[in-house]
Amino acid sequence: MQEKKEEDLQQALNKVYEVGIDEVGRGAIFGPVFSAVCVLTEKNKFILKKFGVTDSKKLTPKKRKLLLPKILLLSSDYGIGQSSAREIDRLGIRVATELSMIRALKKLKEKPSELIIDGPLLLRPWNGIQKNIVSGDSKFISIASASIVAKVSRDNLMERLEKKYSGYLIFKNKGYGTREHLSLIEKNGITKLHRKSFLKKSNLI
Repeated sequence: MQEKKEEDLQQALNKVYEVGIDEVGRGAIFGPVFSAVCVLTEKNKFILKKFGVTDSKKLTPKKRKLLLPKILLLSSDYGIGQSSAREIDRLGIRVATELSMIRALKKLKEKPSELIIDGPLLLRPWNGIQKNIVSGDSKFISIASASIVAKVSRDNLMERLEKKYSGYLIFKNKGYGTREHLSLIEKNGITKLHRKSFLKKSNLI
């Protein structure tokens, strides 16, 4: 009887999903903004926590890369979406970030019944139940997992773009506006992947 109860509980836990979404690259001055969504069972959340999944900003690049295959394997479903520098310039960063999130969500096999989003901003185009969690990537394993998937995916793209856009140390700054990156823009000019709307604020255009 006890075994049956435990089995029922296990099945119930496997049916309860936590769906977390996060973005990365929102504050960069080069390249797209990325979003990822991860769908996790209670059991797999526990396993990922033991592996060391936490807010991607607290992990080294090496640790994030090691965790990525584990997260993808243990996610019941996941999706990655992005919005280009051109879309960011045309629509503004908030709308472009929402667009990247919707693109990630559209890759899921099923629409989630509830979504937990990192940060205070509502995902306005989403017409399902959503909860905003400030510092969610350090409170929910599904958001932490999504932050790692988004971060590693975007960093990998930045490393590939380095070959095409050399002279800006993209592999090092990952498209963020470091002092070094800004001085290289002054020296070499802007590329079509630089966010012009962001650079206007820095008076570099």
